Amino acid sequence: MRVRKSYTSLTGKLILTIGMLMIAGSMLFWLFLFKHQEKELIQSSVKYGYSFVDFVRNSTRYAMLTVHGTLIQQTVEAIGGAEGVMNVRIFNSTGKVVYSADKKHVGAILDKSSPLCLTCHTASGPVKDTPSWKIHKGEQNYRVLNIVQPIYNQPDCYTASCHAHPKEKRVLGLVEADLSLELLDYSIRQQGIAITAYVVAFSVVISGTLCIILWNLVSTPLTLLSQGMRKVASGDLDHKIEINRGDEIGELADTFNTMNSELKKAKNELMDWGNTLEKKVQEKTEAIQRAQQQLIHSEKLASLGRMAAGVAHEINSPLTGIVTFGHLLLKKFPKGTEEYEDVEVIIDQANRCSNIIKGLLGFARATTADKAATNINDVLNSSLNIVRNKADFFNIKLEVNMDPALAKVRADAPQLQQVFLNMIVNAADACEGKGSITITTRNVMDNGGEFAEVEFRDTGYGIKDEDLEKIFEPFFTTKPVGKGTGLGLAVTHGIIQEHGGKITIRTKVGEGTSFFIRLPALKETS
Repeated sequence: MRVRKSYTSLTGKLILTIGMLMIAGSMLFWLFLFKHQEKELIQSSVKYGYSFVDFVRNSTRYAMLTVHGTLIQQTVEAIGGAEGVMNVRIFNSTGKVVYSADKKHVGAILDKSSPLCLTCHTASGPVKDTPSWKIHKGEQNYRVLNIVQPIYNQPDCYTASCHAHPKEKRVLGLVEADLSLELLDYSIRQQGIAITAYVVAFSVVISGTLCIILWNLVSTPLTLLSQGMRKVASGDLDHKIEINRGDEIGELADTFNTMNSELKKAKNELMDWGNTLEKKVQEKTEAIQRAQQQLIHSEKLASLGRMAAGVAHEINSPLTGIVTFGHLLLKKFPKGTEEYEDVEVIIDQANRCSNIIKGLLGFARATTADKAATNINDVLNSSLNIVRNKADFFNIKLEVNMDPALAKVRADAPQLQQVFLNMIVNAADACEGKGSITITTRNVMDNGGEFAEVEFRDTGYGIKDEDLEKIFEPFFTTKPVGKGTGLGLAVTHGIIQEHGGKITIRTKVGEGTSFFIRLPALKETS
Protein backbone atom coordinates (compact mmCIF):
# COMPACT_ATOMS: atom_id res chain seq x y z
CA MET A 1 0.00 0.00 0.00
CA ARG A 2 1.34 3.41 -0.97
CA VAL A 3 1.68 5.69 2.02
CA ARG A 4 1.15 9.37 1.41
CA LYS A 5 3.69 11.49 3.26
CA SER A 6 3.44 15.20 3.83
CA TYR A 7 5.32 17.75 5.89
CA THR A 8 1.94 19.00 7.12
CA SER A 9 1.34 15.62 8.73
CA LEU A 10 1.92 14.85 12.39
CA THR A 11 5.29 13.27 11.63
CA GLY A 12 6.35 16.27 9.56
CA LYS A 13 5.41 18.62 12.37
CA LEU A 14 7.28 16.47 14.89
CA ILE A 15 10.37 16.39 12.70
CA LEU A 16 10.23 20.14 12.13
CA THR A 17 9.66 20.91 15.82
CA ILE A 18 12.34 18.55 17.13
CA GLY A 19 14.75 19.66 14.40
CA MET A 20 14.26 23.31 15.33
CA LEU A 21 14.76 22.51 19.01
CA MET A 22 17.91 20.57 18.20
CA ILE A 23 19.31 23.38 16.04
CA ALA A 24 18.48 25.97 18.70
CA GLY A 25 20.01 23.78 21.42
CA SER A 26 23.10 23.10 19.29
CA MET A 27 23.53 26.82 18.61
CA LEU A 28 23.29 27.64 22.30
CA PHE A 29 25.75 24.87 23.09
CA TRP A 30 28.07 26.12 20.34
CA LEU A 31 27.90 29.69 21.67
CA PHE A 32 28.55 28.58 25.23
CA LEU A 33 31.45 26.36 24.17
CA PHE A 34 32.93 29.06 21.95
CA LYS A 35 32.79 31.70 24.68
CA HIS A 36 34.14 29.27 27.23
CA GLN A 37 37.10 28.33 25.00
CA GLU A 38 37.80 31.98 24.24
CA LYS A 39 37.73 32.82 27.95
CA GLU A 40 40.08 29.95 28.77
CA LEU A 41 42.50 30.96 26.01
CA ILE A 42 42.49 34.61 27.11
CA GLN A 43 43.12 33.61 30.73
CA SER A 44 46.01 31.43 29.57
CA SER A 45 47.37 34.34 27.51
CA VAL A 46 47.11 36.68 30.49
CA LYS A 47 48.88 34.14 32.66
CA TYR A 48 51.72 33.83 30.15
CA GLY A 49 51.69 37.64 29.76
CA TYR A 50 52.36 38.06 33.46
CA SER A 51 55.09 35.47 33.22
CA PHE A 52 56.61 37.42 30.32
CA VAL A 53 56.59 40.70 32.27
CA ASP A 54 58.13 38.94 35.28
CA PHE A 55 60.77 37.64 32.92
CA VAL A 56 61.51 41.20 31.72
CA ARG A 57 61.65 42.49 35.27
CA ASN A 58 63.89 39.66 36.44
CA SER A 59 66.13 40.00 33.36
CA THR A 60 66.78 43.67 34.10
CA ARG A 61 66.97 43.35 37.88
CA TYR A 62 70.73 43.06 38.18
CA ALA A 63 71.33 45.85 35.70
CA MET A 64 68.97 48.09 37.65
CA LEU A 65 70.67 47.34 40.95
CA THR A 66 74.04 48.14 39.42
CA VAL A 67 72.67 51.11 37.44
CA HIS A 68 73.75 49.81 34.01
CA GLY A 69 71.26 51.71 31.83
CA THR A 70 72.85 50.60 28.57
CA LEU A 71 72.57 46.95 29.58
CA ILE A 72 68.92 47.45 30.56
CA GLN A 73 68.12 49.08 27.20
CA GLN A 74 69.88 46.32 25.29
CA THR A 75 68.02 43.68 27.26
CA VAL A 76 64.67 45.37 26.64
CA GLU A 77 65.41 45.69 22.91
CA ALA A 78 66.42 42.05 22.70
CA ILE A 79 63.29 40.89 24.46
CA GLY A 80 61.09 43.24 22.42
CA GLY A 81 62.39 41.72 19.21
CA ALA A 82 60.95 38.32 20.03
CA GLU A 83 58.05 37.01 17.94
CA GLY A 84 54.69 38.18 19.17
CA VAL A 85 56.16 40.98 21.31
CA MET A 86 55.09 44.34 19.98
CA ASN A 87 56.62 46.59 22.57
CA VAL A 88 58.23 46.60 26.03
CA ARG A 89 58.54 49.75 28.14
CA ILE A 90 59.83 50.53 31.61
CA PHE A 91 58.50 53.62 33.43
CA ASN A 92 59.82 55.34 36.51
CA SER A 93 57.58 56.53 39.33
CA THR A 94 56.88 59.87 37.59
CA GLY A 95 55.49 58.25 34.43
CA LYS A 96 58.56 58.78 32.28
CA VAL A 97 59.59 56.08 29.80
CA VAL A 98 63.11 55.19 30.87
CA TYR A 99 63.67 52.17 28.65
CA SER A 100 61.76 50.91 25.61
CA ALA A 101 62.13 48.30 22.88
CA ASP A 102 61.22 51.13 20.51
CA LYS A 103 63.86 53.83 21.23
CA LYS A 104 61.63 56.65 20.05
CA HIS A 105 59.49 56.19 23.16
CA VAL A 106 62.41 56.72 25.54
CA GLY A 107 62.07 59.99 27.47
CA ALA A 108 58.37 60.36 26.85
CA ILE A 109 56.28 61.33 29.85
CA LEU A 110 52.72 60.06 30.04
CA ASP A 111 49.85 62.37 30.78
CA LYS A 112 47.93 61.40 33.92
CA SER A 113 44.77 61.19 31.79
CA SER A 114 46.25 58.57 29.49
CA PRO A 115 44.64 55.08 29.58
CA LEU A 116 47.80 53.58 31.09
CA CYS A 117 47.85 56.05 34.01
CA LEU A 118 44.13 55.62 34.61
CA THR A 119 44.64 51.94 35.30
CA CYS A 120 46.34 52.90 38.57
CA HIS A 121 45.37 56.52 39.21
CA THR A 122 41.69 57.42 39.56
CA ALA A 123 39.93 60.68 40.37
CA SER A 124 38.88 59.33 43.77
CA GLY A 125 40.05 56.49 45.94
CA PRO A 126 43.52 55.03 46.65
CA VAL A 127 46.20 54.45 44.03
CA LYS A 128 46.05 50.99 42.53
CA ASP A 129 49.49 49.36 42.63
CA THR A 130 48.65 45.80 41.55
CA PRO A 131 49.24 44.14 38.17
CA SER A 132 46.62 44.80 35.50
CA TRP A 133 45.84 43.83 31.96
CA LYS A 134 43.53 44.76 29.12
CA ILE A 135 42.94 43.79 25.54
CA HIS A 136 42.51 46.34 22.75
CA LYS A 137 42.34 46.32 18.97
CA GLY A 138 45.68 46.54 17.24
CA GLU A 139 46.55 48.32 14.02
CA GLN A 140 46.25 45.05 12.10
CA ASN A 141 43.24 42.73 12.14
CA TYR A 142 44.09 41.16 15.51
CA ARG A 143 43.99 42.06 19.17
CA VAL A 144 46.77 43.17 21.50
CA LEU A 145 47.21 42.16 25.16
CA ASN A 146 48.57 44.99 27.33
CA ILE A 147 50.21 43.85 30.59
CA VAL A 148 51.26 46.30 33.31
CA GLN A 149 53.34 45.04 36.24
CA PRO A 150 54.54 47.37 39.06
CA ILE A 151 58.24 47.35 40.05
CA TYR A 152 58.09 47.12 43.84
CA ASN A 153 60.64 48.63 46.21
CA GLN A 154 62.29 45.55 47.61
CA PRO A 155 65.00 45.34 50.31
CA ASP A 156 67.72 44.95 47.66
CA CYS A 157 66.68 48.35 46.32
CA TYR A 158 66.31 50.51 49.40
CA THR A 159 69.40 49.04 51.13
CA ALA A 160 71.73 49.49 48.16
CA SER A 161 74.22 52.34 48.47
CA CYS A 162 73.66 53.39 44.92
CA HIS A 163 69.95 54.12 45.33
CA ALA A 164 68.24 56.99 46.96
CA HIS A 165 64.84 55.38 47.26
CA PRO A 166 63.36 55.58 50.72
CA LYS A 167 62.07 52.44 52.31
CA GLU A 168 58.52 53.85 52.56
CA LYS A 169 58.17 54.14 48.78
CA ARG A 170 56.26 51.03 47.65
CA VAL A 171 56.39 51.28 43.81
CA LEU A 172 59.50 52.41 41.94
CA GLY A 173 58.08 52.13 38.43
CA LEU A 174 56.19 50.01 35.89
CA VAL A 175 56.94 47.38 33.28
CA GLU A 176 54.53 47.46 30.36
CA ALA A 177 54.37 44.92 27.55
CA ASP A 178 52.18 44.77 24.42
CA LEU A 179 51.79 41.21 23.24
CA SER A 180 50.21 40.24 19.95
CA LEU A 181 47.16 37.92 20.17
CA GLU A 182 47.24 37.12 16.46
CA LEU A 183 47.84 33.44 17.06
CA LEU A 184 45.13 33.40 19.73
CA ASP A 185 42.59 35.07 17.42
CA TYR A 186 43.51 32.66 14.65
CA SER A 187 43.10 29.71 17.00
CA ILE A 188 39.71 31.01 18.21
CA ARG A 189 38.54 31.44 14.62
CA GLN A 190 39.66 27.95 13.74
CA GLN A 191 37.93 26.50 16.77
CA GLY A 192 34.76 28.44 15.90
CA ILE A 193 34.81 27.03 12.39
CA ALA A 194 35.41 23.52 13.71
CA ILE A 195 32.63 23.75 16.31
CA THR A 196 30.24 25.23 13.74
CA ALA A 197 31.01 22.40 11.33
CA TYR A 198 30.52 19.87 14.10
CA VAL A 199 27.17 21.39 15.14
CA VAL A 200 25.94 21.52 11.55
CA ALA A 201 27.06 17.94 10.88
CA PHE A 202 25.54 16.76 14.15
CA SER A 203 22.23 18.51 13.39
CA VAL A 204 22.12 17.10 9.87
CA VAL A 205 22.89 13.54 10.99
CA ILE A 206 20.48 13.59 13.94
CA SER A 207 17.73 15.28 11.92
CA GLY A 208 18.13 12.75 9.10
CA THR A 209 18.10 9.83 11.52
CA LEU A 210 15.10 11.28 13.34
CA CYS A 211 13.30 11.80 10.04
CA ILE A 212 13.82 8.17 9.03
CA ILE A 213 12.78 6.84 12.45
CA LEU A 214 9.63 8.96 12.74
CA TRP A 215 8.72 8.40 9.12
CA ASN A 216 8.87 4.63 9.45
CA LEU A 217 7.71 4.19 13.06
CA VAL A 218 4.97 6.86 13.19
CA SER A 219 3.99 8.25 9.80
CA THR A 220 3.59 4.97 7.92
CA PRO A 221 1.50 3.20 10.63
CA LEU A 222 -0.68 6.28 11.19
CA THR A 223 -1.30 6.58 7.46
CA LEU A 224 -2.25 2.91 7.31
CA LEU A 225 -4.65 3.44 10.21
CA SER A 226 -6.15 6.51 8.54
CA GLN A 227 -6.67 4.67 5.26
CA GLY A 228 -8.18 1.73 7.15
CA MET A 229 -10.67 4.04 8.90
CA ARG A 230 -11.71 5.50 5.56
CA LYS A 231 -12.32 2.00 4.19
CA VAL A 232 -14.41 1.11 7.23
CA ALA A 233 -16.36 4.36 6.86
CA SER A 234 -17.10 3.40 3.26
CA GLY A 235 -18.55 0.06 4.42
CA ASP A 236 -15.62 -2.33 4.05
CA LEU A 237 -15.85 -4.12 7.42
CA ASP A 238 -13.58 -6.95 6.26
CA HIS A 239 -10.54 -4.68 6.00
CA LYS A 240 -7.65 -5.56 8.33
CA ILE A 241 -4.58 -3.49 9.23
CA GLU A 242 -1.41 -5.56 9.29
CA ILE A 243 0.97 -3.91 11.78
CA ASN A 244 2.83 -6.60 13.68
CA ARG A 245 4.48 -4.60 16.44
CA GLY A 246 4.49 -4.87 20.21
CA ASP A 247 4.32 -1.12 20.91
CA GLU A 248 1.37 1.27 21.24
CA ILE A 249 0.94 1.54 17.46
CA GLY A 250 0.62 -2.25 17.25
CA GLU A 251 -1.91 -2.23 20.10
CA LEU A 252 -3.85 0.51 18.29
CA ALA A 253 -3.91 -1.58 15.11
CA ASP A 254 -5.14 -4.63 17.06
CA THR A 255 -7.81 -2.50 18.72
CA PHE A 256 -8.87 -1.18 15.32
CA ASN A 257 -9.19 -4.71 13.94
CA THR A 258 -11.18 -5.77 17.01
CA MET A 259 -13.45 -2.73 16.61
CA ASN A 260 -13.93 -3.62 12.96
CA SER A 261 -14.96 -7.17 13.89
CA GLU A 262 -17.38 -5.86 16.54
CA LEU A 263 -18.88 -3.43 14.01
CA LYS A 264 -19.40 -6.26 11.55
CA LYS A 265 -21.02 -8.33 14.28
CA ALA A 266 -23.25 -5.42 15.29
CA LYS A 267 -24.21 -4.84 11.65
CA ASN A 268 -25.26 -8.47 11.31
CA GLU A 269 -27.28 -8.22 14.51
CA LEU A 270 -28.98 -5.07 13.22
CA MET A 271 -29.84 -6.88 10.03
CA ASP A 272 -31.33 -9.71 12.08
CA TRP A 273 -33.31 -7.18 14.09
CA GLY A 274 -34.53 -5.63 10.88
CA ASN A 275 -35.72 -9.02 9.69
CA THR A 276 -37.75 -9.54 12.88
CA LEU A 277 -38.89 -5.92 13.28
CA GLU A 278 -42.18 -6.47 11.46
CA LYS A 279 -43.02 -9.36 13.74
CA LYS A 280 -42.23 -7.30 16.85
CA VAL A 281 -44.31 -4.38 15.55
CA GLN A 282 -47.19 -6.75 15.02
CA GLU A 283 -46.83 -8.10 18.54
CA LYS A 284 -46.77 -4.58 19.99
CA THR A 285 -49.81 -3.66 17.93
CA GLU A 286 -51.69 -6.64 19.31
CA ALA A 287 -50.62 -5.69 22.84
CA ILE A 288 -51.90 -2.12 22.30
CA GLN A 289 -55.20 -3.51 21.01
CA ARG A 290 -55.51 -5.70 24.09
CA ALA A 291 -54.73 -2.71 26.30
CA GLN A 292 -57.40 -0.72 24.48
CA GLN A 293 -59.91 -3.49 25.08
CA GLN A 294 -58.96 -3.50 28.77
CA LEU A 295 -59.44 0.27 28.89
CA ILE A 296 -62.90 -0.13 27.37
CA HIS A 297 -63.62 -2.86 29.89
CA SER A 298 -62.37 -0.62 32.71
CA GLU A 299 -64.69 2.15 31.54
CA LYS A 300 -67.56 -0.34 31.53
CA LEU A 301 -66.67 -1.34 35.07
CA ALA A 302 -66.56 2.30 36.12
CA SER A 303 -69.98 2.92 34.56
CA LEU A 304 -71.30 -0.25 36.21
CA GLY A 305 -69.93 0.96 39.53
CA ARG A 306 -71.70 4.31 39.19
CA MET A 307 -74.90 2.53 38.21
CA ALA A 308 -74.54 0.09 41.13
CA ALA A 309 -74.06 3.01 43.49
CA GLY A 310 -77.26 4.55 42.19
CA VAL A 311 -79.17 1.31 42.55
CA ALA A 312 -77.77 0.83 46.07
CA HIS A 313 -78.94 4.32 46.97
CA GLU A 314 -82.41 3.50 45.68
CA ILE A 315 -82.48 0.21 47.61
CA ASN A 316 -81.38 1.90 50.82
CA SER A 317 -84.68 3.85 51.15
CA PRO A 318 -86.94 0.75 51.08
CA LEU A 319 -84.64 -0.99 53.53
CA THR A 320 -84.97 1.93 55.91
CA GLY A 321 -88.73 1.59 55.65
CA ILE A 322 -88.56 -2.17 56.29
CA VAL A 323 -86.50 -1.62 59.44
CA THR A 324 -88.82 1.13 60.68
CA PHE A 325 -92.00 -0.83 60.11
CA GLY A 326 -90.35 -3.98 61.51
CA HIS A 327 -89.78 -2.20 64.82
CA LEU A 328 -93.44 -1.04 64.82
CA LEU A 329 -94.60 -4.56 64.02
CA LEU A 330 -92.36 -5.98 66.75
CA LYS A 331 -94.35 -4.07 69.38
CA LYS A 332 -97.52 -5.96 68.42
CA PHE A 333 -96.15 -9.37 69.38
CA PRO A 334 -95.15 -10.46 72.82
CA LYS A 335 -91.55 -11.52 73.37
CA GLY A 336 -90.86 -15.20 73.04
CA THR A 337 -93.50 -15.84 70.44
CA GLU A 338 -92.62 -17.21 67.02
CA GLU A 339 -93.97 -14.06 65.32
CA TYR A 340 -91.70 -11.85 67.48
CA GLU A 341 -88.64 -13.89 66.54
CA ASP A 342 -89.51 -13.83 62.84
CA VAL A 343 -89.86 -10.03 62.88
CA GLU A 344 -86.45 -9.76 64.65
CA VAL A 345 -84.89 -11.85 61.87
CA ILE A 346 -86.44 -9.50 59.28
CA ILE A 347 -85.02 -6.44 61.12
CA ASP A 348 -81.52 -8.03 61.47
CA GLN A 349 -81.33 -9.03 57.82
CA ALA A 350 -82.56 -5.62 56.68
CA ASN A 351 -79.96 -3.88 58.87
CA ARG A 352 -77.24 -6.13 57.43
CA CYS A 353 -78.32 -5.24 53.89
CA SER A 354 -78.33 -1.56 54.87
CA ASN A 355 -74.77 -1.76 56.26
CA ILE A 356 -73.53 -3.49 53.11
CA ILE A 357 -75.13 -0.80 50.94
CA LYS A 358 -73.70 1.99 53.12
CA GLY A 359 -70.22 0.53 52.74
CA LEU A 360 -70.66 0.19 49.00
CA LEU A 361 -71.87 3.79 48.74
CA GLY A 362 -68.95 5.01 50.82
CA PHE A 363 -66.47 3.17 48.56
CA ALA A 364 -68.07 4.27 45.27
CA ARG A 365 -68.55 7.91 46.26
CA ALA A 366 -65.93 10.18 44.59
CA THR A 367 -64.19 12.26 47.25
CA THR A 368 -61.07 14.39 47.32
CA ALA A 369 -58.05 12.98 49.10
CA ASP A 370 -58.15 14.12 52.71
CA LYS A 371 -55.34 12.61 54.76
CA ALA A 372 -55.93 12.39 58.47
CA ALA A 373 -55.07 10.14 61.40
CA THR A 374 -56.55 6.80 60.40
CA ASN A 375 -56.99 3.49 62.19
CA ILE A 376 -56.13 0.76 59.71
CA ASN A 377 -58.13 -1.84 61.70
CA ASP A 378 -61.33 0.21 61.26
CA VAL A 379 -60.77 0.54 57.51
CA LEU A 380 -60.15 -3.21 57.25
CA ASN A 381 -63.37 -4.02 59.17
CA SER A 382 -65.35 -1.72 56.90
CA SER A 383 -63.84 -3.39 53.82
CA LEU A 384 -64.56 -6.88 55.15
CA ASN A 385 -68.22 -5.97 55.80
CA ILE A 386 -68.61 -5.24 52.09
CA VAL A 387 -67.22 -8.54 50.82
CA ARG A 388 -67.85 -10.95 53.70
CA ASN A 389 -71.29 -12.12 52.44
CA LYS A 390 -70.41 -12.31 48.76
CA ALA A 391 -70.91 -15.69 47.15
CA ASP A 392 -67.20 -15.83 46.18
CA PHE A 393 -66.28 -16.03 49.87
CA PHE A 394 -68.71 -18.78 50.96
CA ASN A 395 -66.09 -21.56 50.68
CA ILE A 396 -63.10 -19.41 51.67
CA LYS A 397 -61.98 -19.27 55.26
CA LEU A 398 -61.33 -15.69 56.35
CA GLU A 399 -58.93 -15.37 59.27
CA VAL A 400 -58.32 -11.88 60.68
CA ASN A 401 -55.58 -11.12 63.25
CA MET A 402 -55.63 -7.44 64.13
CA ASP A 403 -53.25 -5.87 66.62
CA PRO A 404 -55.39 -3.71 68.93
CA ALA A 405 -52.32 -1.55 69.64
CA LEU A 406 -51.69 -0.91 65.94
CA ALA A 407 -50.25 2.56 65.35
CA LYS A 408 -52.36 5.03 63.45
CA VAL A 409 -51.25 6.34 60.07
CA ARG A 410 -51.82 9.57 58.19
CA ALA A 411 -53.92 8.49 55.21
CA ASP A 412 -57.05 8.99 53.17
CA ALA A 413 -59.47 6.32 54.46
CA PRO A 414 -61.47 5.82 51.22
CA GLN A 415 -58.26 5.31 49.25
CA LEU A 416 -57.00 2.78 51.82
CA GLN A 417 -60.37 1.01 51.63
CA GLN A 418 -59.95 0.81 47.86
CA VAL A 419 -56.50 -0.75 48.37
CA PHE A 420 -57.73 -3.28 50.96
CA LEU A 421 -60.78 -4.28 48.90
CA ASN A 422 -58.59 -4.86 45.87
CA MET A 423 -56.15 -7.00 47.91
CA ILE A 424 -59.00 -9.07 49.41
CA VAL A 425 -60.74 -9.62 46.05
CA ASN A 426 -57.41 -10.57 44.39
CA ALA A 427 -56.71 -13.07 47.18
CA ALA A 428 -60.16 -14.61 46.70
CA ASP A 429 -59.60 -14.86 42.94
CA ALA A 430 -56.24 -16.57 43.56
CA CYS A 431 -57.96 -19.14 45.82
CA GLU A 432 -60.53 -19.87 43.07
CA GLY A 433 -63.41 -20.20 45.52
CA LYS A 434 -61.67 -22.44 48.09
CA GLY A 435 -58.84 -22.19 50.54
CA SER A 436 -58.11 -19.53 53.13
CA ILE A 437 -57.21 -15.86 53.37
CA THR A 438 -55.33 -14.56 56.41
CA ILE A 439 -55.22 -10.84 57.15
CA THR A 440 -52.77 -9.69 59.84
CA THR A 441 -51.90 -6.23 61.15
CA ARG A 442 -48.79 -5.51 63.20
CA ASN A 443 -46.30 -2.79 64.17
CA VAL A 444 -42.83 -3.19 62.65
CA MET A 445 -39.52 -1.33 62.71
CA ASP A 446 -37.60 -0.74 59.46
CA ASN A 447 -34.30 1.20 59.25
CA GLY A 448 -35.00 2.91 62.55
CA GLY A 449 -38.54 3.95 61.56
CA GLU A 450 -41.88 2.66 62.88
CA PHE A 451 -44.45 1.34 60.41
CA ALA A 452 -47.94 -0.14 60.50
CA GLU A 453 -47.98 -3.32 58.37
CA VAL A 454 -50.89 -5.22 56.84
CA GLU A 455 -50.30 -8.72 55.46
CA PHE A 456 -52.71 -10.39 53.00
CA ARG A 457 -51.85 -14.10 52.68
CA ASP A 458 -53.72 -16.55 50.47
CA THR A 459 -53.35 -20.26 49.72
CA GLY A 460 -53.71 -19.86 45.97
CA TYR A 461 -51.46 -21.00 43.15
CA GLY A 462 -48.85 -18.24 43.60
CA ILE A 463 -47.14 -15.98 41.05
CA LYS A 464 -44.57 -17.15 38.47
CA ASP A 465 -41.12 -15.56 38.47
CA GLU A 466 -41.53 -14.19 34.93
CA ASP A 467 -44.78 -12.45 35.97
CA LEU A 468 -43.47 -11.12 39.28
CA GLU A 469 -41.48 -8.22 37.81
CA LYS A 470 -44.50 -7.02 35.77
CA ILE A 471 -47.12 -7.44 38.49
CA PHE A 472 -47.48 -3.69 39.13
CA GLU A 473 -47.54 -2.66 35.45
CA PRO A 474 -50.85 -1.15 34.25
CA PHE A 475 -53.08 -3.56 32.27
CA PHE A 476 -50.94 -6.58 33.14
CA THR A 477 -53.08 -9.43 34.51
CA THR A 478 -52.90 -13.19 34.78
CA LYS A 479 -56.70 -13.51 35.05
CA PRO A 480 -58.83 -14.69 32.14
CA VAL A 481 -60.22 -12.14 29.68
CA GLY A 482 -63.26 -10.43 31.10
CA LYS A 483 -62.38 -11.14 34.75
CA GLY A 484 -59.51 -8.73 35.36
CA THR A 485 -58.56 -5.28 34.07
CA GLY A 486 -54.90 -5.27 35.08
CA LEU A 487 -55.35 -1.93 36.87
CA GLY A 488 -55.98 -3.03 40.47
CA LEU A 489 -52.39 -3.62 41.60
CA ALA A 490 -51.08 -0.67 39.55
CA VAL A 491 -53.57 1.67 41.30
CA THR A 492 -52.81 0.04 44.66
CA HIS A 493 -49.07 0.55 44.16
CA GLY A 494 -49.62 4.20 43.26
CA ILE A 495 -51.81 4.88 46.31
CA ILE A 496 -49.32 3.24 48.70
CA GLN A 497 -46.41 5.21 47.23
CA GLU A 498 -48.40 8.45 47.44
CA HIS A 499 -48.87 7.73 51.17
CA GLY A 500 -45.10 7.28 51.62
CA GLY A 501 -45.34 3.53 52.09
CA LYS A 502 -44.26 0.47 50.15
CA ILE A 503 -45.74 -2.83 49.03
CA THR A 504 -43.73 -6.05 48.78
CA ILE A 505 -44.51 -9.60 47.66
CA ARG A 506 -43.47 -13.03 48.89
CA THR A 507 -44.73 -15.91 46.79
CA LYS A 508 -44.08 -19.56 45.97
CA VAL A 509 -45.77 -21.35 43.13
CA GLY A 510 -48.19 -23.99 44.45
CA GLU A 511 -48.21 -22.65 48.01
CA GLY A 512 -49.64 -19.14 47.85
CA THR A 513 -48.77 -15.45 47.99
CA SER A 514 -48.34 -12.84 50.71
CA PHE A 515 -48.63 -9.09 50.06
CA PHE A 516 -47.12 -6.79 52.70
CA ILE A 517 -48.25 -3.16 52.87
CA ARG A 518 -46.27 -0.83 55.14
CA LEU A 519 -47.31 2.73 55.97
CA PRO A 520 -45.35 5.16 58.17
CA ALA A 521 -46.74 5.26 61.70
CA LEU A 522 -48.17 8.58 62.82
CA LYS A 523 -46.06 10.01 65.63
CA GLU A 524 -48.22 11.06 68.53
CA THR A 525 -47.54 14.49 70.02
CA SER A 526 -47.68 14.79 73.78
